[in-house]
Amino acid sequence: MAGGFAAALVVLASALLGFREGRTEQELRFKPAPRQRPVRLFTDSELARYGGQQEDQPIYIAVKGVVFDVTSGKEFYAKGAPYNALAGKDSTRGIAKMSLDPVDLTHDTVGLTEEELQALEETFHNVYKAKYPIVGYTAQRILNEDGSPNPNFKPEDQPHFTIKDEF
Repeated sequence: MAGGFAAALVVLASALLGFREGRTEQELRFKPAPRQRPVRLFTDSELARYGGQQEDQPIYIAVKGVVFDVTSGKEFYAKGAPYNALAGKDSTRGIAKMSLDPVDLTHDTVGLTEEELQALEETFHNVYKAKYPIVGYTAQRILNEDGSPNPNFKPEDQPHFTIKDEF
């Protein structure tokens, strides 16, 4: 009976921890799965620090209020690179319009056409979500202008977000 219970625990632990062949019961008990970095909240000034101007800093870009680490694409986003203007800010409108005009480098999507909104969705999913890790969210996405919490923001509904990463 006790052996059956122990075997059931191993099966349960394997399912919960993503059992890989070769792991022993001892390893499953004492080696937690590696933690991902917690999700952060970025103000505009914090995000601006990651604009690709310094070689020793990561490069971040926000699209639709989601902050991505695009350092692996530094040939596109680093200082002097073709899309550096998008880095260090929420460039949602610029992505939608495929524009590097400084007036378009904002989170504001008011007045975009259906085609631009569709282009934004496709680029968000097929480029940014597909290629780059999410490191946080912009304050506009989570907070109201007065700094109070946005009641419509639900972390569990966000892409690549698991609430356990916060703790």
